[in-house]
Amino acid sequence: MPPHAAPPVATGSLPWAGGWRHPALRAGIRDMVTPQLGIAAWALVTGVAMVKGGLGVPLALLMSLTVFAGSAQLAALPLLAAGAPLGVLWATALCVNLRFVIFSAGWRPIFLGLPLRLRLLAAYLAGDVNYVLCMQQLERRPIRPEDPAARDEARAYFAGTALTNYLFWQGASITGILLADRIPSEWGLGFAGTLALFGLLMGLVRDWATGLAAGAAGLAAVAAHALPFRLNIVTAIFAAVALGLLAERLVSRPAGPGPQ
Repeated sequence: MPPHAAPPVATGSLPWAGGWRHPALRAGIRDMVTPQLGIAAWALVTGVAMVKGGLGVPLALLMSLTVFAGSAQLAALPLLAAGAPLGVLWATALCVNLRFVIFSAGWRPIFLGLPLRLRLLAAYLAGDVNYVLCMQQLERRPIRPEDPAARDEARAYFAGTALTNYLFWQGASITGILLADRIPSEWGLGFAGTLALFGLLMGLVRDWATGLAAGAAGLAAVAAHALPFRLNIVTAIFAAVALGLLAERLVSRPAGPGPQ
């Protein structure tokens, strides 16, 4: 095989050796079950918000099953209610999900060599929490040319986390959609969902550069809260990206010559 060629895809029902019986898939399921209480609360909030925001139950169900992006759904709902232009709605959803462009770079070693249809499926199932768990898995067992089984393990682990996350999310979201009129706002589910995202944020902050970007995003979102069409989210994203890139440049800048 040429040195830069993509590895062959394993044959069988699933694109890794061992298929559904791979122990890493079960490990991914176990690891993903732990944070599901907070994620389910966030999904329930999203389902309720879609119906109470003016979407009918059939359209809300369709949006939950096709979009599968809670933050983008919640950002789009007030824009839909306000009659915002379609371009603003699409731009907002795109900006909210820009983080997955960065996530895809981390996932690339896992999906290298898979056919397009499976990469598209993986992109649809991708989520924030299973990204964090998959990166921790890659730290424990990096994918190296001399260890081809590591890629099978990483793919199985991703499948376990992604499928578990999808089933829990859709179950809670659909419950919220169907029971939206019976779930009182006094339950404080929005706060529970916020706590779930805050816990995710803490898992993503690994150094001072990412911490600086996260802090800048939070401050910018609060400072620009009065902007219409949830443009404070877009402002926060640009602030985080700008400061994150600046921090990376400062870190990677070579040290100057020492004293003569």
